[in-house]
Amino acid sequence: MEMLFLPQTVKSEKKPKAVFTFRSYPVLETSCPVYSGFYYIGKNSAHIQLLLDLYKRGYATEAFENAKSDLTRCLEAHHNIFPEFILIGAVADLESISNFCQFLRKHPVLRSIPLLIEGSELSTDKYPIYKNKIRPDEILSIAAVGQSEFTRKVDFFRKMKLDAPAFTTAKIEHGKPFNLHIGLMSKRLFDIIVAGLALILLSPVLLLIAVAIKIESRGPIFYIAKRAGRGYRIFNFYKFRTMKQDADKEIDELTHLNQYGAEAVGPVFFKISNDPRITRVGRFLRNTSLDELPQLLNVLFGDMSVVGNRPLPLYEAKTLTTDEYAARFMAPAGITGLWQVKKRGAKNMSVEERINIDIDYAYKCNFATDLWIIANTPSALLQKENV
Repeated sequence: MEMLFLPQTVKSEKKPKAVFTFRSYPVLETSCPVYSGFYYIGKNSAHIQLLLDLYKRGYATEAFENAKSDLTRCLEAHHNIFPEFILIGAVADLESISNFCQFLRKHPVLRSIPLLIEGSELSTDKYPIYKNKIRPDEILSIAAVGQSEFTRKVDFFRKMKLDAPAFTTAKIEHGKPFNLHIGLMSKRLFDIIVAGLALILLSPVLLLIAVAIKIESRGPIFYIAKRAGRGYRIFNFYKFRTMKQDADKEIDELTHLNQYGAEAVGPVFFKISNDPRITRVGRFLRNTSLDELPQLLNVLFGDMSVVGNRPLPLYEAKTLTTDEYAARFMAPAGITGLWQVKKRGAKNMSVEERINIDIDYAYKCNFATDLWIIANTPSALLQKENV
């Protein structure tokens, strides 16, 4: 079954002479792809109606081969109109969905189209299987998330994918060092100068913080943990201790409070609002980001840079080893970064959003971007949420 849905005319306004559909792609003067409407692969007429209510136009088919033919024909003819997203019903054969996804990822333009799985009919035990094998942008129920949330998700994935470079996804073992306009050596020199001067100038503050931590609670002044940085390199990560001693042992008991959600498989981050393990001094240090100051030692040691992606605990890093996710580790670990400036303290940030911000920085980072992040870091230091 194949269905072509044309735009629904509501007002008698002047329209372009050409009517764009996914069957008849007009050749545009520009070589840049244009995204419009939806592409649905499945049998559920209720899902099609929901998509029509939202996007007014689109194409639906039950066969993956038909979808491949349509998209291939568009590419070969140098046409430039593509769907805003592709939605696949999870009731389809898993192997067929996986093969279709591989087909999309072979081409930079097709790879830029958000790929969603309609999982309302997916059983709980099959959810992780589909997520790991297919690796879609998201598995969701369009009826459950609501119209505004669905369009927000589509817009977010489109933006992130269009911003990504149009070439084969980088693998961490093959990834070239990220390019800085003044070179890696200049960045390293900058890091050493900044970290060295900061440690000297802030030494009185560091001493006061150390005394306050020691007075309030038993335990070491510094929190030292293994973290994964650029290229999954593991190093000792230094922070002022903000939690009571042995707080890491309580993670399993607090998983249900994780603001990122407790997923059995896939990318995992752990963060709790009003974490009960944090001390009073620790909360002040976190809200002012003073707990991060010992990382200046990591910068001097060469483990981190002043600007980069956050070094991850090993239990988080081990969930980010697919080709797409590994791209975030092409950039160095940093004290501050794009995520801190854009989303620090945000409660409603999804795992996908955080990962994509990191990947975005890894692909685009340069010295000018680093200076912009440093300039905007002070305003992000005083966060509103206790996380």
